[in-house]
Amino acid sequence: MTDEPVRYDVEDGVATVTLNRPDAMNSLDVATKVALRDAVTEAAQDDAVRCVVLTGSGRAFCVGQDLKEHVEILRSGTSDELFTTVPDHYNPIVTALVTMPKPVVAAVNGVAAGAGASLAFACDFRLLADSAGFNLAFSGIALSCDTGSSWTLPRIVGRAKALELLYFPRTIKAEEALELGLATKVVPTDELSGEVAGLARRLADGPTVSFGAIRRSVEFSSTHDFSDSVAFEAEMMALTGATADHRNAVEAFVAKQKPVFEGK
Repeated sequence: MTDEPVRYDVEDGVATVTLNRPDAMNSLDVATKVALRDAVTEAAQDDAVRCVVLTGSGRAFCVGQDLKEHVEILRSGTSDELFTTVPDHYNPIVTALVTMPKPVVAAVNGVAAGAGASLAFACDFRLLADSAGFNLAFSGIALSCDTGSSWTLPRIVGRAKALELLYFPRTIKAEEALELGLATKVVPTDELSGEVAGLARRLADGPTVSFGAIRRSVEFSSTHDFSDSVAFEAEMMALTGATADHRNAVEAFVAKQKPVFEGK
């Protein structure tokens, strides 16, 4: 196994980004944040990648900021790094996850806390092992929320529940996460990899430009009024209507055949 803090593998259109600090529960030190930023940016820009899976190694998905490194920075008195890591690392990472023109799946293999939970919330699908859970840990160490959770969390659970979970951090076990909409599906731990592989394959074999346009339309509508949103829908319809996948799918429908999508 590689010693790199983030593993990046692409196979048959699926990019798997694996946080790889199992002994530190995949906490995010500076080196890991830089590597994760680079990996998700590469996945977003690579046209050969048609689906992205984000996961962790070992028993955790990601417990957020590496507090051992964090406290050393606090003690050193060079606190500039504390205030630059959000714009330099967390924001670019989550922006790439939310805005990339292809589906993103979080395979939550264990606890996801703080920024780790926020990373999962930025994905389209969150498949959880039954032993996994979320914890919005920010206020427990007297910090505000970051990594997009102020935007993603209320859109999943509503404003009131989001504030409750952020004000009073606790572990949200997998079944409760499913009830709240924080999880798309919960499966036994030993079935997680197979379930994720099946979903990733379905997404990677799908109409990638269509998926990307749907992602963009849903994001756009969350911050725009109705008239602007339907105007944007028209732009996305023009974009997808000009794709080879659309033409081929219509031909397949008329011929009563199953369409084969090439992602373009």
